[in-house]
Parts: sequence; C-alpha cells; structure tokens
Amino acid sequence: MHATALCKPALAIALFAACQWAQAQAFDAVRLYGVPEGDSAGVAGAVVVASPRYMGSNERRVQVLPSIDYQWKNGWFAGLTNGIGYAFESRPDMQYGLRVTADIGRKQSRSNELDGMGSVQPRPEAGVFFNFLPTPELFFTSSLRYGAGNDRNGLQIDLGAGYGKQFTPQWRGVIGVAATYVNGNTMQAYFGVTPQQSAASGYAVYSPGAGFRDVRLNASLTYFIDRRWSITGAVTMSSLQGDARDSPIVFENTPVSGVLALSYRF
Repeated sequence: MHATALCKPALAIALFAACQWAQAQAFDAVRLYGVPEGDSAGVAGAVVVASPRYMGSNERRVQVLPSIDYQWKNGWFAGLTNGIGYAFESRPDMQYGLRVTADIGRKQSRSNELDGMGSVQPRPEAGVFFNFLPTPELFFTSSLRYGAGNDRNGLQIDLGAGYGKQFTPQWRGVIGVAATYVNGNTMQAYFGVTPQQSAASGYAVYSPGAGFRDVRLNASLTYFIDRRWSITGAVTMSSLQGDARDSPIVFENTPVSGVLALSYRF
C-alpha cells in the first residue's frame, strides 16, 4: 500500500496527536484512524518529549515515553493517547463517543518551585468526545473530562482545529490550534495556593476561578518511511490565560515544547 493511501481524513488527527504530547496533554482529543480495514488495528511507538517540568514552570525536562493505541472495528478503543472508550457508529465525517481517561496529576518533587505545594494525585476521568472532519485536510476536535484533582471534581473542556497537507507521498504537515477551559476546581488544584500551602511554600494565597487555562499553536511534520513506519517532529507553543497566567507558581507564560515520535502501524 502506498503511503498516500494511509492519509484518510481521520489520519490528520493521528498526526496532530504528536503535537499534543509536547504538553503531555495526552487526552485532550480522541484521535481515531477511521474504521480498521480488518477486525482491529493499532499504532505503537516511542516519543521523546522536551517540555516544562509542570505547566507554568521555567525549568525543562526531557522524557522518553511509550505510545500505543488500539481500536476495534466494533467501535471500542484503548491506549495511552485516547484512553478506553467507545466510538458510536456515525457518518464518515464525524466521530463521537464515551471514554475513561486518567489525569496524570503533578508530583511536588517534579520541581523545587513546588516545594510546600503538595502533590496533585492521579485520578480517573469520565468523558465524552466529538470530532468533525469536513474535508480530508480540515478537522475539528472537542472533548469533556471530569474527575481530576485531589477532590475528584475537576472538569475541563478541550477544543481544537487543524489542517493537514500531503506535500508528497512521503511527507505530510499539520498545523493546528487548541484551547482548554477548566472549572474552578481544576484551576485551584493546579494554579491555586491555599492558606496551608502558602504557609509551607511562601507563596501568597491565591484562589483562581474558572476560565480558559491556555491556548496552543501546534505544527508537525511526518515522514512515512513505508506503509507501517513513520517519524513525526512537532512543536507546540502555549500561552497561559486568565487566572492561570496570574498564579504565583507560574514563572513562564508562553512555553515552547517539542517532540520526536517514531510510530509503527500494525
């Protein structure tokens, strides 16, 4: 099969996934690859991520992370990018369904800037998603997730749009924008400072409210080695917004992150 045969409309979302790894926001959108030609299909690989130590940090870290996602023809899917869920049967230009994901939390030990802040524990999240792909090049994504934070009451809504272009049979580029809106509980968990945290850390007490957490600009370039192997490089530039931007634990408002991903379709 020629590389261009892989570039179905939904593949644009798959390539866009690499951009989102740059912020470690693995579950911001569901990225499906269309209906598998057989009973099932999957993508596995490794991703090198250079990103801030936490959202708002001016310190950097480099990680090597696994990546695997699998989907069945009956609508079920599971993986490190999409979580575990079900996509209902729909028109070719739409994808929607239910899923369970995980909020990865934030360890206090991740940075000296978090000393005294305590950790935000990893939590399961329940959610829904909807994608719209009006053309082979253009796509829109949306998802809602609930359950993050130590009190398990965090909610966030992710919205995204992108455009993919096949330059040659081997090369494809994708650009996109995304934004995340969170409720007050999520904002407090990741950007607020309680009186107890203030006493332990020295930061001023801060009580942020609901609002847009950040907006992001993404760009990626993928080289199809053959019908199964591909390499993707991606860059994400983020801009913290509103109460998140004004938090005393934020030291970098517009971080730039990058990834390099090797993927294998099976």
